[in-house]
Amino acid sequence: MEAKTIKWEKLDNAAILFPAIAGETMTNVYRISVSLTEDIKEEFLQEALNAVLPKFPGFKVTLKHGFFWYYFEENNNEPPIVKLESNYPCRYIEPRKNNDYLFSVTYYGKRINLEIFHVLADGVGGINFLLELTYHYLDLVHNVNKQKSSYYSSTTSTNREDSFLKYYDPENKKRYPNQKALIVRGEKMLPGELGLMQGSMSVSQLKTVCNMYEVSINEYLVCTFIWSLFHENMQNKKPIRVAVPVNLRPYFPSSTTKNFFIMVSAEFIPERMDYTFEDILGSVTNDLRKKITKEKLRETLSYNVSNEKNIITKAVPLLLKNIAVRSIYRKAALANTSTVTNIGNIKVEPGFKKYIESFYAVLSMSLGQGIKGTICSYGDKLFFTFSSNLLKTNIQKAFFMQLAKDGIDVFIESNGVYNE
Repeated sequence: MEAKTIKWEKLDNAAILFPAIAGETMTNVYRISVSLTEDIKEEFLQEALNAVLPKFPGFKVTLKHGFFWYYFEENNNEPPIVKLESNYPCRYIEPRKNNDYLFSVTYYGKRINLEIFHVLADGVGGINFLLELTYHYLDLVHNVNKQKSSYYSSTTSTNREDSFLKYYDPENKKRYPNQKALIVRGEKMLPGELGLMQGSMSVSQLKTVCNMYEVSINEYLVCTFIWSLFHENMQNKKPIRVAVPVNLRPYFPSSTTKNFFIMVSAEFIPERMDYTFEDILGSVTNDLRKKITKEKLRETLSYNVSNEKNIITKAVPLLLKNIAVRSIYRKAALANTSTVTNIGNIKVEPGFKKYIESFYAVLSMSLGQGIKGTICSYGDKLFFTFSSNLLKTNIQKAFFMQLAKDGIDVFIESNGVYNE
């Protein structure tokens, strides 16, 4: 598979937002990590990154700004330097200190961390790159692949199609909700700090519980999170909305490694204080199922692209455009209480399975959202990872207590930020 070289490239529809709002306090960086069965050897990880990066033109770029738009330009600098993890996850990636790249690779013990500025790719594109990096690393250490090919997986893609434009329908548009949602308040950590609380559990146990409730794993976990938000904020009558990024590739065929997702809000509007878990599970599941259909997703996709295609907007200089984008983002952000993203069930090539233990992901904080969740599974192990800049952990505890009440065995860890 021969990768194409990028001289310059437009940002996709979802990526346009991120450069306008990103900074030290709202980094728009996410992390995907893989845990192996043995400690990481730095020199081999650097060698693997040096070999893999040239094959991925979508990661071998730097971000530039013109008079009207941001754009990608080919980055011919040396790859980023692999480093031992020494800071909190999802910190702002300063390009000038990172050979002008928009991603970083760190390691700690048995774990490899890939952190990505969301302008580059969504979770599918991130996993695509991390898997190839991991395969190459393991081959260097264990000589797994006898053919010495640069590509180990038939699912590895270097496609850079803007699938938003491909599936845009100018006659089919639907706006996002903009009514303010519940905002979780509380004392915050110091700037730059991020608390992680992670629960690992059996996928087969989860499936048993989900079958009992007649819901999917994703529906169950999102609804349980909304239940915990309600349970810990019963006095508040504002809508509880959790933004759920939906991977559009199963609905609109695409192998792009760019962003190709839209946000759907799982909504619950509390009118009293005596709702049961089952009440919320039924209400939120019905809401999600109405919104996650091909027709509804195309409506939202088309609305997003129509804004980008607006001729008046195109003619506005980037400086003024950024001001407008930040204003629009602020309204949209405050319409959601939190975000939960599901990276999905990760599959690896058979020859590498015995070296890989697990995967997990972390989201950075954003305006009005001081707590977020990620779902990631591999084999029979699923991780639900809370990231938060709030000192209290009552919402996380309510979430895991509900799982335990339903008979799910959960092993809980944190990154040492919490002292309770």
